[in-house]
Amino acid sequence: MKLVRFAVALLILGFGMNAARAIDVGEKAPSFEAKDDQGNVWKSSDHIGKGVLVVYFYPAAMTGGCTKQACGFRDDMKTLTDKGIEVVGVSGDAVPNLKFFKDAHELNFALLADEDGAIAKAFGVPLSKGGSIKRKINGKSETLTRGVTEARWTFVIDKEGKIISKNMKANPTKDAKDVLKAVESKKSA
Repeated sequence: MKLVRFAVALLILGFGMNAARAIDVGEKAPSFEAKDDQGNVWKSSDHIGKGVLVVYFYPAAMTGGCTKQACGFRDDMKTLTDKGIEVVGVSGDAVPNLKFFKDAHELNFALLADEDGAIAKAFGVPLSKGGSIKRKINGKSETLTRGVTEARWTFVIDKEGKIISKNMKANPTKDAKDVLKAVESKKSA
């Protein structure tokens, strides 16, 4: 019995930050807002309904896989925007981290600071504890901190605000291409 209580306590502690159920394809996307990489408030209500919105969650700015994923979206942005697709990246990073990340890799889409994991929780994306990393930025050593670490999940939201694709195992090097395929398959269906 003690072992069962201990296991339950571990689950609550380890996953208690993410008590919300993951939303599924066909469901309405949650409404959310956060500060973007420039420190301005970004509201989903200003973007949903104008086209397809991609909300992708990633663990940490300025790390290998997350850089590959962001650069994939950057490199495919013309194709994405020509198809009416807007991209926004979400992580537990602080706003200054996002600015560094965006500038360092010339990213051409918004990055949102979800330091407390509220947006991830609304989508049901798993969270773990935050952390920090050191990086050289503009010749200076910087410590980049994040409040939470979010799992790498990607959601595609249609003009009506419904989830049309959910990828819980997003591949950093293929995510942008997978989004294009999901949107194309939905249009042809």
